[in-house]
Amino acid sequence: MEKTQSQGCDSDGFNMLICEEEFNVEDHNSFHMSNQSRQPVTLFIPGRRSRLATVILVLLAGLLLILDIALGVHYSSLQETHLTFKDTETLEKDLVELHKQNKTAVENIYAAQKQLDGEIKSQKETKWELEHQTKRTEDYKVLIEKVTQDLGKLRAQVTKISGGCTHCPPGWLFINLVCYYFSSDNAGLKSWQEAREFCQIHGGDLPVIDTKDKEKTIVNYLLNHVQNPSETINGFWFGLRQLTEEDSWHWLDGTFLVEGYWKVGQPDDYHTNEDCAAVYPNENFFRAWNDLTCGSRQNWICEKAPTYEFLNGTNNQ
Repeated sequence: MEKTQSQGCDSDGFNMLICEEEFNVEDHNSFHMSNQSRQPVTLFIPGRRSRLATVILVLLAGLLLILDIALGVHYSSLQETHLTFKDTETLEKDLVELHKQNKTAVENIYAAQKQLDGEIKSQKETKWELEHQTKRTEDYKVLIEKVTQDLGKLRAQVTKISGGCTHCPPGWLFINLVCYYFSSDNAGLKSWQEAREFCQIHGGDLPVIDTKDKEKTIVNYLLNHVQNPSETINGFWFGLRQLTEEDSWHWLDGTFLVEGYWKVGQPDDYHTNEDCAAVYPNENFFRAWNDLTCGSRQNWICEKAPTYEFLNGTNNQ
């Protein structure tokens, strides 16, 4: 019996401890009785705890297994749903490209804003110019009305002029609304002062040739009415002179010469005191003047305003 229980004690850790404790009791019978009375406590209670611990461990193991399976499934799903490293590189490149595009778009916006500001400024200047031109147009309208009224008055006066009126005296030519007298060989030659006195006696004076058109008109007339222009030695006095050798050239009306039509190398004061000017028939009318001594004998030209005869017999000069 002892041997059997000893083997039983060897097989179970919990029973071994109980057996050792029981063999120390003096009365075997009392041991037997106490063993029977305590058997439910000493033999069965520790077994229940072991089974409970085993169940708990099994449950914990099962729970861990379930948790491990769940984590594996979750990890698997993360691998399936999350991006790979290559995808992150692609996204990073796309992000950099988006930044570049955004920078370009911002620069384009600034450029467009700058252009818009320029257009607004240009439109403002255009508006100012439009206002200016509008004012000029209104001023022109007023001027046109005035000119129209003046033209009506002139037309009323023109109707009073007789059809057979003469604009210039006999021997004078009406050219460009001015009466001209060109001396001929029959009239002889005169000094500059004598020629001027002749013009003044007839109500005129030596001409002031202060425009290109006037110069061209006079020179062309000389070319067409002088028999041999290339052989012409004498020039035609006109109203340009110097009072002294150092003085500037000026016209009879007191204004100074601005643009001259001198021959090449002229004026040169070749004979000293060449203080009066004469014009020659030259095809190049820009080179038709020469300076001469005022006492030399030359042809001359006179000019004066035309006269009109009205129906009432009065003259207007």
